Amino acid sequence: FTYSITQSPLGRRRAFDVNPSYYPPEVDRQPPMAATPTEEQTPDTSTATPAVEASATAEAGALTAEQAFEAEDLGIPEDVPTADDPSSRANRNNLEEAGFTIDDFAALLSKYDYNFKPGDIVNGTVFALESKGAMIDIGAKTAAFMPLQEVSINRVEGLSDVLLPGEIREFFIMSEENEDGQLALSIRRIEYQRAWERVRQLQKEDATIYSEVFATNRGGALVRVEGLRGFIPGSHISTRKPKEELVADFLPLKFLEVDEERNRLVLSHRRALVERKMNRLEVGEVVVGTVRGIKPYGAFIDIGGVSGLLHISEISHEHIETPHSVLNVNDQMKVMIIDLDAERGRISLSTKALEPEPGDMLTDPQKVFEKAEEMAARYKQMLQEQAEEGDEPIASMMI
Repeated sequence: FTYSITQSPLGRRRAFDVNPSYYPPEVDRQPPMAATPTEEQTPDTSTATPAVEASATAEAGALTAEQAFEAEDLGIPEDVPTADDPSSRANRNNLEEAGFTIDDFAALLSKYDYNFKPGDIVNGTVFALESKGAMIDIGAKTAAFMPLQEVSINRVEGLSDVLLPGEIREFFIMSEENEDGQLALSIRRIEYQRAWERVRQLQKEDATIYSEVFATNRGGALVRVEGLRGFIPGSHISTRKPKEELVADFLPLKFLEVDEERNRLVLSHRRALVERKMNRLEVGEVVVGTVRGIKPYGAFIDIGGVSGLLHISEISHEHIETPHSVLNVNDQMKVMIIDLDAERGRISLSTKALEPEPGDMLTDPQKVFEKAEEMAARYKQMLQEQAEEGDEPIASMMI
């Protein structure tokens, strides 16, 4: 049988529904009773069957359970506070007893209150590459944007040359949020700052660097150092090539001027060559050179790939009106080194010190050429004697 409970507006009642299919096949089932029972269908109430007795017992038990259910107190206990009761809400003073105050909570929240300012360097994640720039997640309310021209200090063809989706790196905040709450970012600004720091360090170390010439102009040549544009004045280019043919050549360079505020980066090719050459040269040494240029103040002599200056006052003991009266371009001659200035990249030369007799450079330059080593040995001895006596070198021998 199936035991079911139903609820009616008038109260609770329980009923037993007899399921005929529940009984086993061997049980002798009675045919269903008609609405008006016949004599054959009228049950004999004098003799109670076990099923009827069980039904009566179950009904009695059901009444007892119903009475117990109705007797149960389902009301809300008086000691349970309601939502309107102030005692049901937490007291803020109890936070102090727990060792955690409102101020502590505010301080904790402040750690996650990001205030982005121009000039800050923040970490961000690249999540989209577009035609005009990249979208960067830096933890702000709105994704930040980095324009294409700010992706690198060097020239790039596209964003994918520098950035990859999902890449995490540092970004420079260029400006305040726009009307859409979006920040503008840059990688180029970071590289620019660090490039100047690196260049200053290289200058401090007096390092020699190699850089490619990418353009020339009337004043000199242009190169890039750590992504920064540098300038080599024509007077500091020491090569036999015309300037126009230097493009794409890598030149050894030394720093002449590093000024970030004025955006000036000036380098010297001559200084780098002179320093390298100076490692094999010494004051008092006689070298063979070729006249490469003549100016009113003297002549530039090529000595093994670097230029030295033969000042007009160092050509002869006799007075000379102009170097052109004594020297010609492409003349080969012997000169003596009288000064090496590595800091300025200058080599000072002299033929006056090699004259056996004053004025020989004017009257017999071949004699000067032949006796150059002999005169240089005398010159060195003279310098050594002066050093032992504590005297200053002869002024005419120094520039």
